Amino acid sequence: MAQNKKKPAAKAKQTNYRPYIKGFWILFLSGLGAIILVFLLASWGVFGKLPTFEELENPESNLATEILSSDGKTLGKFYNENRTPVKYEDLAQNLVDAVVATEDRRFYEHSGIDMRGTARAVAFLGSKGGASTITQQLAKLLFSDTPSSKFERVLQKVKEWIIATRLESQYTKEEIITMYLNKQDFLFQAVGIRSASKIYFDKEPIDLRPEESAIIAGMLKNPRQYNPYREISKDKSLERRNTVLALMAETGKITEAERDSLIAMPMEIKFSPEGHADGIATYFREYLRAFMSDWIKENPKGFDADGNEEYYNIYRDGLVITTTLDSRMQRYAEEAVTAHMENLQREFDRQNERNTTAPFRDITTEEEEVIINRAMRNSDRWRKMAAQDISVEDIKASFDKETDMRVFVWKDGAKEVDTVMTPRDSILYYKRFLRAGLLSLTPQTGEVKAWVGGINYKHFQYDHVKTGRRQVGSTFKPFLYATAIDQLHLSPCDTVPDIPYCIPAGDMGAQEDWCPENSSEGFKGMVTLKSALANSINTVSARLMHRVGPQPVINLIDKLGVDTENIPAVPSIALGTPDLSLFEMVSAYSAFANKGVHVEPQIVSTIVDKNGTVLYQSVPKAKDIISQESAYVTVNLMEGVTQYGSGARLRSGAINNYVYNNVVTGHPYMFKNPIAGKTGTTQNQSDGWFMGMVPNLVSGVWVGGDDRSVHFPSITYGQGATMALPIWAVFMKKCYEDEALNISQEDFERPEDLSIRVDCSQPVEGERQEVELPDELDF
Repeated sequence: MAQNKKKPAAKAKQTNYRPYIKGFWILFLSGLGAIILVFLLASWGVFGKLPTFEELENPESNLATEILSSDGKTLGKFYNENRTPVKYEDLAQNLVDAVVATEDRRFYEHSGIDMRGTARAVAFLGSKGGASTITQQLAKLLFSDTPSSKFERVLQKVKEWIIATRLESQYTKEEIITMYLNKQDFLFQAVGIRSASKIYFDKEPIDLRPEESAIIAGMLKNPRQYNPYREISKDKSLERRNTVLALMAETGKITEAERDSLIAMPMEIKFSPEGHADGIATYFREYLRAFMSDWIKENPKGFDADGNEEYYNIYRDGLVITTTLDSRMQRYAEEAVTAHMENLQREFDRQNERNTTAPFRDITTEEEEVIINRAMRNSDRWRKMAAQDISVEDIKASFDKETDMRVFVWKDGAKEVDTVMTPRDSILYYKRFLRAGLLSLTPQTGEVKAWVGGINYKHFQYDHVKTGRRQVGSTFKPFLYATAIDQLHLSPCDTVPDIPYCIPAGDMGAQEDWCPENSSEGFKGMVTLKSALANSINTVSARLMHRVGPQPVINLIDKLGVDTENIPAVPSIALGTPDLSLFEMVSAYSAFANKGVHVEPQIVSTIVDKNGTVLYQSVPKAKDIISQESAYVTVNLMEGVTQYGSGARLRSGAINNYVYNNVVTGHPYMFKNPIAGKTGTTQNQSDGWFMGMVPNLVSGVWVGGDDRSVHFPSITYGQGATMALPIWAVFMKKCYEDEALNISQEDFERPEDLSIRVDCSQPVEGERQEVELPDELDF
């Protein structure tokens, strides 16, 4: 039987992988080549021009102009972008450590691209952190436009890689991290690390503590989501700070014990905004802006390539303006204004509770409507709507529609509250607030030391130092007395009659008989000139004016820097009818304290460009106006005002009555040193003034309503001694408490050859006591 033979098993078929391997390498090399090609094309600008390094190579090409006080403090800035770059050595080491630990812990090891980080990001699709290095993030900051699609974002990412490698080849690591921090926007006008340090912590970057640096480093991820100032993000900011501190411990920059200690600390910031309406000296800074505009026009930078003149730009040229203002005195001045005006407003509102025409007095309904309509037409709302060609009827109608708004209130200093009211009602609301101005300068140099143009710049932008012009009342009288002393050689001890006195119609430009009455009832008989000025006796002023004439007085104030173009040469100017600015008044008074020499007020000491080149250096402009003797005698007369006249409350002790306890802020003052001064009150108590001088500081204060019809009903509250003097007193007390300011408490310097008697305590035998003023004077 035949035996079946098994067929041999078929040989297993072998798989040929060569085509797959070849395909893989083709795809890989093609992809790699495509990527390289994309990078090459991007570097050649095929996908659009790469951002320039110009700003990085010259980081001071878009800088805020910094405004410094005379004592070296930053008052504010002018900017489009609030950025003031710092150097690496100006950064706290703990800040650098926090940023590197958080943003790019292999920063010092890679050359712009972290391949390990990139591989990790690709492998885990970004769930375990991104791949961008600090250098790449700096490169990203160079792009001004946000990509509109994913494709554009991919192309931008390619460009970032290219720029990052170029940055690494061109700059050191220290320069890169410094540029990165200088370029970052931390919100609230905090562009760059210096602004962020100042705004969030009120200190320089070099002075940041580790926990503060951790807050800033934490904001780099998302400055809005991790912002320590925003109420909604404070908790996230604290959590992020603690994460940064933990990362610093992981990288060995702080110990675990330090980490635990710092994490246990509460999060604290000192928010100090640097907006144009924030900080101190806001009114001054706005005037400085106008000053710089004029200076720039008169001082061109040079010529461009086409031969055209180039001018400085205060918003991007990084100038440093050192002003004459003293930051300490400025703060004391603002505190004094705030303290008294909140107090005074409370009383003003109380007295208006039963006033049916509040906040106005002594006007008709028609006159009130005129005031409101004028305010409407001057408002931003009217201007904006008119620019849109909206009809007048529709604009007026809009003022009667309720709207959400944020308004100013006096509450524990100045605050804001949200409310709903019509724009028309808001006009009446703001009209009720009394306004104020304060100016202080050094008479020997003309340097302005404090400038407060109002009670709150954000809501009341009208400057009552330089722009506002109001009747000056009896503060004008020292100019009349100085003219009489200079021309007639009068003594403060000379006596004149306080009896009714008239300048007849037709005499000295008087349209009708001018017979001024005293503010107080009755007449005192014979009084000294010193007593007459101290008590603002109008009949004596009329008698002096009749002898010297109005024109010589106008000539004097013109030499003292007052704009006299619109001051009529009539007798009534003796009582302060001219409208003058506080700036003019303080400037003019300064000559009395400076021995008759008027020095033009100065607000800027130097202007320096970003390279440290001095572009402007102030030079005092001084001019002899009256003799040293006449100036000293005038000062002596004004000392009587604070010794026993309308300003005597500067020296009085505690007085237990309602006005002193509730309205005269800060009383008792108990000044013992020599003070020359003058109060001023205009008709219906519309304006209250006080001018006060010590040998090396002249300061003036004005208080009143936005309209003359906004005033107190009685002189008890509406006089300069109640409305304005307390601000001066509180300000000066603060200045004297700060011994570093060296505010004088000495006597005014007496001329060696003084021939006019000023000591009235003892009569001189044979000396005439009653003034016999000549009928005609030759001027």
